[in-house]
Amino acid sequence: MQRFEGKTVVVTGGGGGIGGATCRRFGREGARVAVFDRNAETAESVAAAIRMDGGSAEAFACDITDRASVDAAVAATASRLGPIDVLVNNAGWDVFKPFTKTVPAEWERLIAINLVGALHMHHAVLPGMVERRSGRIVNIASDAARVGSSGEAVYAACKGGLVSLSKTLAREHARHGITVNVVCPGPTDTALFAEFKEGAGDPDKLVAAFARSIPLGRIGQPDDLPGAILFFAGDDAAFVTGQVLSVSGGLTMNG
Repeated sequence: MQRFEGKTVVVTGGGGGIGGATCRRFGREGARVAVFDRNAETAESVAAAIRMDGGSAEAFACDITDRASVDAAVAATASRLGPIDVLVNNAGWDVFKPFTKTVPAEWERLIAINLVGALHMHHAVLPGMVERRSGRIVNIASDAARVGSSGEAVYAACKGGLVSLSKTLAREHARHGITVNVVCPGPTDTALFAEFKEGAGDPDKLVAAFARSIPLGRIGQPDDLPGAILFFAGDDAAFVTGQVLSVSGGLTMNG
């Protein structure tokens, strides 16, 4: 029997780098995967790849900043795939600027996507998990939340808030058999990182500098993340909750 056979898993930002890799891994391990993404085409591309590989997946267009969109996608998932057993809050967005160069409109979008969106998802999914007295939630934050990151002040603040939210919900819902844990990626080769490189004067020099600062000697790849995410989502982590794990090649070492 596969590890997630019979389980329904929702991954937000499922059409992106880390989200797509995570959806595909869940699909290979037997889950019914709900690929949530604002971009319906990228979501369907990931879902189709899972089905081509023999798995079960459906795409759901979902804007996590819009509560009505979240409620509709969650209801459609439950109707088509069954009650949600695992929620992975992965969707995120960043703008790379010194804080004093940012403007309130950017703060609002950063907060809406990186924090309020996760609030919407938790609020929509948790009641069903509480009713069934079972569930796994894995939140994807960032090492920027743990150690700070120049040019990402508001993003880091949002991800720090997500870490605190996760710990609080882990305490509130432990009695319901629900675990809530956090995975913090370090620098990872995603579309977001590509945007970061574009803002640099010498992207190749920037990447080389990052690689030198990482003990394992390279930038993370999307496929480096699903192992940690699926660990927290599975039965092997049944007695683990409220924890934060960095997946950063050793760039950050927190104990």
